[in-house]
This record gives sequence, structure tokens and C-alpha cells, in this order.
Amino acid sequence: MTEANNTPIKKEEVLKDLNPNKVIIPILIGFAAVLWLIISNDDINLDNVLDNLQHANLFWLFMSILVLAIRDGGYMYRIRHLTDRALNWKSSFYIILLWEFSSAITPSVVGGTTVAMFFMNKEGIPFGKAMAYVLLTAILDNLFFVIASLLVVFFVPFEIFPQNSNELIVWGYKLPVEQIFMISVSLIAIYTFFMSFGIFFKPKGFKWLLIKITEIPFLKRWREAAIRNGDEMIAASDELKHYNYTYWLKAIFSTIFVWSARYMMLNCLIAAFSPIGLMDHLLIFSRQIVMWIVMLISPTPGSAGTAEWFFELFFKQFFTGGFVLIVAVMWRLLTYYAYLIIGLFIIPRWVKRFIQ
Repeated sequence: MTEANNTPIKKEEVLKDLNPNKVIIPILIGFAAVLWLIISNDDINLDNVLDNLQHANLFWLFMSILVLAIRDGGYMYRIRHLTDRALNWKSSFYIILLWEFSSAITPSVVGGTTVAMFFMNKEGIPFGKAMAYVLLTAILDNLFFVIASLLVVFFVPFEIFPQNSNELIVWGYKLPVEQIFMISVSLIAIYTFFMSFGIFFKPKGFKWLLIKITEIPFLKRWREAAIRNGDEMIAASDELKHYNYTYWLKAIFSTIFVWSARYMMLNCLIAAFSPIGLMDHLLIFSRQIVMWIVMLISPTPGSAGTAEWFFELFFKQFFTGGFVLIVAVMWRLLTYYAYLIIGLFIIPRWVKRFIQ
């Protein structure tokens, strides 16, 4: 299926995924998590909180918002570049914000890739190409996660993992943060390897493997989906064969840029309330890379609740009097809940434009 607006993704499924009522669940989870953290934290001091807010560094607060806007601009540039400028800036704006919204209302490990393909197709990108661009985006992001996190763990001369942290319960087992990180980064690396191998080298072999796997009796109900996904992988592979090294360099550097900007936003926010130096900035930046990997295990939409808990675990050393929880809420308001709210305004307009 290569014609624009001819997609095997049903619009009813997408509209169900974009249901504005879905924002209620992550908001409630996040609110409950923050409330529990506040109640269970004996260090919170109201006077200290008010004092920190009154003496906030406005320059760094402004920079945190500016960096966030620059990051979104970088996302729009990247999606335009990956699509070989088939998307204009307006279409890129809609796709990025709607993609952020769909990712925010689905578990972190799932993301909003299916919805993103539908968005791009409705904006005029043939489905085979849309599939290729979304898969490429996922591969680039995952490669950044794996490579950057391993570089941080092995070469940054600081204690990256939080000390004296309680073991976390994951899949019924108690595990320290370091082990959770290793499990998560290993799974991401394996997934990325198979996706890269399938899309760049052996797409037909990838389809064959999917079909063979779904010959197992209890997996047969996914056989039709496996065949469809295999065909989509072949189509995506064909689309990506014709680009030169300049295309790939720009794709790689734009990926590094957008994720670095995402992390720098928190550096700026912490600097607004804590007197940190250059080495502290490096530590905060490095810990975010690791924290993001750990957060990917979260089963909640957009890591709601989990992100706030991990934030306190990784960054409480930079604050006193429980103020770390206030900064965690600010961080999530700017980088997560803001996109839920923006999505509520954009979705009706986008649906009116493209879905009758």
C-alpha cells in the first residue's frame, strides 16, 4: 500500500487511542504518586519551599522553557528531514505535538508509533514511507539511549546510580536500580538490533521469522498481524535504500540534538533553584540519560507516577527540605502534562481537517 491516505490502520482505532478522556488516567496516577511522595516524606518544609520559590533564578527558569521550545523545533526539523521535506513546517508541528500526546497516554514501552504513522499518512505521506520514517525514528532514538547510557556508565567519573536506594519491585522481583538499568538497556539493544537488521539488511528474512514464530500454537492468533508487519517492513526497507550519507549524518546529529535539548531542560530547571557548577551539570545530564532508560520499564501512560518517583531518587541531593518534589512537579508539568493539555486543543482541529 503506497498511496497516500491508503493505510491499513483503522481510523476508529486511532480515534480510540486519541480519546481525550484518556488524559484523566495519567493525571490521576501522577497526582496520586506526588501526593504519596509528599505524605511519606518527613523532610518537606513549607517555609523552605516558599523561600526557594521566592528566590528562584528567573534567567534559568526562562532558559528551561526556551530549551524546551528549541527541542520541539529540533523534533520538527528532524521529521521534516527524515521525510525528505515532504512535510511542511505546519504539518510537522501538528505531527510532533500529536505524537507527544499519543506517547503521553500510552505506556512508555509502547509509545505512539502506530498513531504517528496514521498522522503522517493523513498529512500526505504514503503509508510505506510513513512506516519507514517512524521505524527509523525509533531506531535512532533507541541507538542514542543505548550508546549514550553505556558511555555515561563506563566513562563519566561520577556515581551515576543513586546511593542507598531501596530495591524496586519489577515483574515480581526486588532489584536495585543498577540491575533494572542493565535489563532495560539490554532489552532495548536487542529490540533495536532486530529492527535494524530487519529494515536495513534482511526485511524478507524478518518477515519469514515472524511467520515462523506465529506457527507456534498459542501465537497463531497473531499470524495475520505478523504477515502484515512483515510486508510493512519490506516496504519500509525499500524506501530507505536510496538516501546518501549526508541524509544519515543529519538524521544522527538531529537525534543527538533533540535528546540533548530534552535533558538540558532539566539542567536549567535545577539551576534555577540550586547553585550548581559545571561538574554538577555533567552529573545531572548523565543521570537523566540513565534515568530515562530505567523509566522505560514503566507500565503507566507516559511513565506517570514512575517518573516523579525516579526523579526524587536521582536528584534529591541537589535540594533540601523536600523541595525536590516541587521541582519534579515543575519538570513534569513542562515536559509531560503540558503536552496532554496541548493535545486536547489540537486534536479536535486535526480531526476536523482530516477525518470526516
